[in-house]
Amino acid sequence: MKIHHLRSATCIIESNRHFVLIDPMLGAKGSIPPFSYIRYKPRRNPLVDLPPNAASILEKVTDCLITHSQKFGIKALQHTDHLDISGEKFLREKNTPIATLARDAEVLKKYGLNIQTELEYWKPEPLFEGEITAIPARHGHSWIHNFMASGAGYFLQFPGEPSIYISGDTVYTADVERALTELKPDIAIMAAGTATLDISKPILMAMDELLQFVRTAPGIVIANHLEALNHCPTTREQLKQALKNNNLLSKAHIPNDGDVLTF
Repeated sequence: MKIHHLRSATCIIESNRHFVLIDPMLGAKGSIPPFSYIRYKPRRNPLVDLPPNAASILEKVTDCLITHSQKFGIKALQHTDHLDISGEKFLREKNTPIATLARDAEVLKKYGLNIQTELEYWKPEPLFEGEITAIPARHGHSWIHNFMASGAGYFLQFPGEPSIYISGDTVYTADVERALTELKPDIAIMAAGTATLDISKPILMAMDELLQFVRTAPGIVIANHLEALNHCPTTREQLKQALKNNNLLSKAHIPNDGDVLTF
């Protein structure tokens, strides 16, 4: 198995004949408006371009998973750091089979996307000759999560390969802990940028939660969602130092954009 980290939450899981694209934000640097205008410098997103090796691996994509995308079915509220206009175009042109939450499916079908698998929380479904389970993801601790597109994480079991838990955009919750302790993923992909809007508390895990996630995970943790969006202040170096200070660095990978991890 290989995990190709492209940028932010966008990656490709390569397993046997499957190349599974996760949360395609594929637009050029600066193609999305800022997510914060006051708390952080209002730079347009993404802050960086896709890595040079992205095009060659994207050509091989066979399937797609979308953790979350929309709220109230309103296009203006779409979470474009997980599905942007370029990502939509890519999926439509390739007619890529997509798995996502059932509650997002009808809206995404209106965009012309090929939704093949509609998922409910904690209900395993067959996929990729293996199995997928959607895990609840809570996009913020405080009242703000009611206005966010809280979606899902996914637990994936490919035949003859390590199991993977993709956290999705979430804070640390009982469901996240259950996924780590009961499902016991060999690999856990953790959204680590500590995204915060101009109001409210963080909508992703703060540093203490990130450390708890790594501490609880039974296997290797891959940290993503870093250094690509203007509302995500946690840097790779900050996370590395925190992990090192807590004797957890040996359990974690913090890939650079374009890195390929082999398991």
